[in-house]
Amino acid sequence: MLTEFLQFLLSGITVGATYALVGVGFSIIYNASQVINFAQGEFVMLGGMMTWFLFDAAGLPLAVAVPLAIAGTVVVGVALEKFAIEPARNASIVTLIIITIGASIFLRGSAQLVWGRDFHAVPALSGDAPINLSGVALNPQSLWVVGSTLVVIVLLHWFFSRTMTGRAMRAVAFNRLAAQLAGVNNRRILMFSFGLSAALGALAGVLIAPITLTYPDVGIMLGLKGFCAAILGGLGYPYGAIVGGLIVGISEAMTAGYISSAYKDAVAFVIILLTLFFMPNGLFGRRGVERV
Repeated sequence: MLTEFLQFLLSGITVGATYALVGVGFSIIYNASQVINFAQGEFVMLGGMMTWFLFDAAGLPLAVAVPLAIAGTVVVGVALEKFAIEPARNASIVTLIIITIGASIFLRGSAQLVWGRDFHAVPALSGDAPINLSGVALNPQSLWVVGSTLVVIVLLHWFFSRTMTGRAMRAVAFNRLAAQLAGVNNRRILMFSFGLSAALGALAGVLIAPITLTYPDVGIMLGLKGFCAAILGGLGYPYGAIVGGLIVGISEAMTAGYISSAYKDAVAFVIILLTLFFMPNGLFGRRGVERV
C-alpha cells in the first residue's frame, strides 16, 4: 500500500513540475501585460516537436537539438509579441486574450501542416531503464523534470532579485506607469517576458516528451493545466504557480491511481472552479501583490 502511494506521488510530482513550468510562464506574461497568454501550451508543443524534428529528421545530437529547440521557441514567442501583441497594445485586455487564442490555433495548425498529426517519441536524456527504490520504479527522466524545475526556480529567484532586467519586470508588474516614468522600457520588458515564457514552455515540452510522447495537440491540455496551476497559486505570482502545479499534478495522479484514470483530466478543472469560488486570489495571490 505504501509502495503504491509513493509510486503515485512520484508520478504526480513529475507531472506537477511540468505544470509548474507552464504556470510560471503564464504568470510572467500576466505580470508584464495583464494578459493571459493562451498560446503558452503551444510553446510546450513547439519545444517537444522541434526537439524531435532536429534529432530524428535532421540527425543532430540530442545535446544540440534541445537548446536549438528552446531557442527556436523563444524566437516564436518574441515574434508573437512583436507582430501580434504590440500592434494591438492599446486594445482592451479581452481583445489581447482573443489574439493569444488565435495565435494558439495558428501555431497548432502550422505544426500539423509541417509535421503532421502523428505521435512522436523523443529519447530520454539519460536512458529509460527504471531505477528501483525499495519497490518504487523511478523513471530517470523524472529526475530531469524535477531537477530542471528546481534549477529554474533558483535561477528565476536570482534573476528577479539580482538583475536589472528582473527588477524592471517586478517594477512593471507593480505599476507600469510608475516604472515607465522611472525609465523602464515597458515594450522591451513585454518582449523579454514573452521570450522567457516561451523558453520555460519549451523546456517543459522537452522534458515531458520522452515520457508522454509529443504531437501537435499536446499543448492543449498541458496549457490548460498550467493555467490551472497559475490560478491556484495566484495569477501573477510565479512561485505560487510552482506550488499550484505540484498540487494539480499530485491530485491528478492520486485520482488516476485510487479512483479512475477516466477522471484524471477533470481534476484540474474542478480545482479551477473551487479556487475561483473560495479563493479568487489563489493560495498566494494577496501575498504576491505585496511582494512584487
